[in-house]
Amino acid sequence: MSQHAGLNRRSFLRNAGMTALAAGAAGAGAPVAKAAGAPGAEGFAPDANGKFDFDTPYSRFGTHSVKYDQQIEIYGPGSVEVGMGIADMDFRAAPSITTALQDRVKHENWGYSTTPPEFAEGIRAWNKKRYGVDIKPEEMVITTGVHPGLIATLNTFSPKGSRVLLTTPTYNGFYSDLRVTQTVPEESPMKFADGRFHIDFDDFESRIGSDTATFILCNPQNPTGNCWSQEDLLRIGEICLRRRVIVLADEIHCDFVQKGQKYTPFASLPNKDIVNNSLTFKAASKSFGLAAHKIGWFHSTNPELLAKVKLNHRADLNTLGIIANQAAYAGGEDWLNQCVDYIDGNHEFAVDYIKKNIPMFKAYKPQGTYLMWLDVTALAEKINAKGQADEYNRSKPADEPSRSPEQMVERWIVKNAKVHLNAGTSYGLGGENHMRMNIGTSRQTLEKALSNMAAALKSSSTSMAR
Repeated sequence: MSQHAGLNRRSFLRNAGMTALAAGAAGAGAPVAKAAGAPGAEGFAPDANGKFDFDTPYSRFGTHSVKYDQQIEIYGPGSVEVGMGIADMDFRAAPSITTALQDRVKHENWGYSTTPPEFAEGIRAWNKKRYGVDIKPEEMVITTGVHPGLIATLNTFSPKGSRVLLTTPTYNGFYSDLRVTQTVPEESPMKFADGRFHIDFDDFESRIGSDTATFILCNPQNPTGNCWSQEDLLRIGEICLRRRVIVLADEIHCDFVQKGQKYTPFASLPNKDIVNNSLTFKAASKSFGLAAHKIGWFHSTNPELLAKVKLNHRADLNTLGIIANQAAYAGGEDWLNQCVDYIDGNHEFAVDYIKKNIPMFKAYKPQGTYLMWLDVTALAEKINAKGQADEYNRSKPADEPSRSPEQMVERWIVKNAKVHLNAGTSYGLGGENHMRMNIGTSRQTLEKALSNMAAALKSSSTSMAR
């Protein structure tokens, strides 16, 4: 087994408490507060007032976390105190999930099993109650995550070498899906005005060619946080319908919408012809922190589209993933509602803190997601990130990948602040001079990350002034 600063998976399982792991894995700079103990059979219980504790940091060091341990493998022991890159949350799971998993584990046999009908019924009830979308059983396909569903759909409608339309910056995982399907991104950069990104509809349509069969919509948008309005979606849908481009709506972040904002499902649009020209992809993985369980689904009101995709789709589902997802929808709504409110507060806190203490960053409160899209132009210029990247690329070994200026900013922040963010260039055109920051964590951990970055920038400014 791989080890992280002397800690391995066995020690994690052996110790119910996480405090020692946090301190050991992080090295000299441990997280700001001790982590809560691992949940027992009662799960992550609310207090007497029904409130869940999202404030107490919960360490993920030593658990083979991509967000934490993988970054330490990349940058070295003690390099990262706070992981704010990978899009999963640091909170303990909703108690309904923990309890259901513990109950299932008591049955010590892991042979073939069927998917219980309650699983699909839970998905249907959730979407109907919260968003007014009634997904009929025959309109839904269970898959092993959004990516396998998208890949099967791209393989169905977009031939190898053809172009897939994207509005950028957009989720970097889409580029991986395009590489797997041997398709080519056709990027339509969005315009930024009044603290918000906007689709350039003229440019959007101009990029549709004879070999463009699909458009991947991200709603709410990752990384910018846009919750697209009904007007925006209808305009997208009208263009795609008229130009014979199928809309693939990735709506995995739909449960995270900030106060005063609204998520509009593409499948809820009043124009049925537009809706019939689409497939929607969802999962509970973002909402309930279930990324490792590899479960998702896609649906469409168009039986012909769905039937064609099914020919290219195969799902190898896992028992615990089904159990966890079913339990999330059956008993996790109160936990999620409180989590969404907490993250809204994190957004407010982060925007205010950055405005007051990190003037070299520009941040705007997004409409949705637990992500923030930071403009770091001033820092990139200050450290001559472009010059650093050019110098590295000139002298690097031939078998090493090139680095972008944004990756140089990423490395500078890790080295000087012990905080890991995602480099903006991986999100396509428009990602220049930007970083993505995940604030799905305790406020103490968020404050630790922000204060580390503020101190690093202040120290750097002082050093340069001398």
